[in-house]
Amino acid sequence: MVAYVNGNGVRPGYVIKYNDKIYRVMTSEHRSPGKGRAFCQVKLRNLLDGLQTEIKFRADEQVERLSLEQAKMEYLYNDSSGHCFMNCETFDQVFLDEELLKETMKFLLPNTIVQIEFYNEKPLTVELPNQVTCTIETTDVALKGQTVSSSYKPAILDNGVNIQVPPFIESGDKIIVDTRTMEYIKKI
Repeated sequence: MVAYVNGNGVRPGYVIKYNDKIYRVMTSEHRSPGKGRAFCQVKLRNLLDGLQTEIKFRADEQVERLSLEQAKMEYLYNDSSGHCFMNCETFDQVFLDEELLKETMKFLLPNTIVQIEFYNEKPLTVELPNQVTCTIETTDVALKGQTVSSSYKPAILDNGVNIQVPPFIESGDKIIVDTRTMEYIKKI
């Protein structure tokens, strides 16, 4: 079933098909210029290649809105076929290549539960949990007199990711990291 919305009905979070490409709506702003017709200024991100673009939709223009299937899946392992994920409900397995996983690879560990979105049974996006536990591989020693709120110091996680951490964090500490912003949340 195909669903359409008018141009000024496009909202952030929608997945739309435009010029035979699939996009997620990042922002939308309704504008009514003093002269001419009203339109909706929309920032889109292509779900296949990640490129962003801005489009103006007229209020009377029809935009195809897609509905994606979402599945909770557990990451199992990696081999020559790709990265294996198992559906937590049906136990079906699917193999994804590294091109689709991109930045999620940094925090993808066996037994991690992720959300995968499918369109016509083709995987489009992989969403990590918002927070993951990591171990500090190396970090600088805190300077004497440096307070917690004064500044952060660089640290390298066990997965090779560089982040900024508070001065009291030391090598070997376990911390929680926000996977969306790559920022330190708290020490465990």
